[in-house]
Amino acid sequence: MILAIESSCDESALARFDPASGMAGEWVHSQIDLHKEYGGVVPDLASREHLKNFFPLLEAAGIGADRGEISQIAVTNGPGLAGCLALGIAFARSLGLAWNLPVVGVNHLRGHAYSPFIGLHQESPEEFTEAFSGLLPHLGLIVSGGNTILFEINADKHLIVLAETVDDAAGEALDKGAKLLGLPYPGGPQVERLAADGDPKTFDFPKAIAPRNERRFSFSGLKTSLRYRLEKMGDAELAAAMPDICAGYQGAVIDQLLGKTKHLIQAGSYCSLGLSGGVSNNRALRAAMERLAQRHRMECLIAQPRHTGDNAAMIAFAAYADTEGIACDDFSIEPALRLA
Repeated sequence: MILAIESSCDESALARFDPASGMAGEWVHSQIDLHKEYGGVVPDLASREHLKNFFPLLEAAGIGADRGEISQIAVTNGPGLAGCLALGIAFARSLGLAWNLPVVGVNHLRGHAYSPFIGLHQESPEEFTEAFSGLLPHLGLIVSGGNTILFEINADKHLIVLAETVDDAAGEALDKGAKLLGLPYPGGPQVERLAADGDPKTFDFPKAIAPRNERRFSFSGLKTSLRYRLEKMGDAELAAAMPDICAGYQGAVIDQLLGKTKHLIQAGSYCSLGLSGGVSNNRALRAAMERLAQRHRMECLIAQPRHTGDNAAMIAFAAYADTEGIACDDFSIEPALRLA
């Protein structure tokens, strides 16, 4: 049994994973309401909340002085906010010392990369290994507030980065766009809600798609174009056009994500397409990725909504499935850790 701990940002989370039967439990404490009044995550407050939340979460998970069936502890060691990562690692190491158990560090991004595969593990390790191997090589897209990355898991189960953003991440662009529009934190879901009633063709936003042979994303220009457009609009005009603006702005983000993903599908030979990360909970993006996979006759694997944000289930699962990405023994806190 693996006990996983996640504290890279503002979610305190625990999960238990049994290789013999799958996910045994998940517990999360969100800090959204605390940070909402500041319009974003305040690192010092987030660290303080982790310190308050982990022991109650451990109690909620039914884990006391007796470790029970737990044989390993996995904890996020990067990327993320340094103070938040430090709290999670200190908590994991204290449990490891108390219970005389090994503690391993898990790359948060690799947790996202493997999160769409969690549902494959239903019965036994053998059945998971067979199902997982049948989906390789795999093309995956991580879309979150801090990262936008296209990657491959090849037939040898090695993870290779194919393209990533050179400036803002897609989620960052959505959140900053929402802030320019005066929408409350967290902004991405607010943009999605308003976009559902808008026409994406009313306002033309730049897609900023790099040439086909350039494997990169860029979203900073999109945010700038929104700011210039809003400077020319009055309050009444903006209020009337808000759904259309949100639809066009969100559509420009999705179009760029799909354009680069489609190019890599055509340039390679993949059995499956994956989507994960906080922004992957966007319904328009999920539907577009499903259509793309169907057109190219690929299996589409999308992380379950509860596994799209920061969660410990993906950390537990990565500790089990992604042996290449595990840091053992005296691993360090790595706020700027990369996917590969």
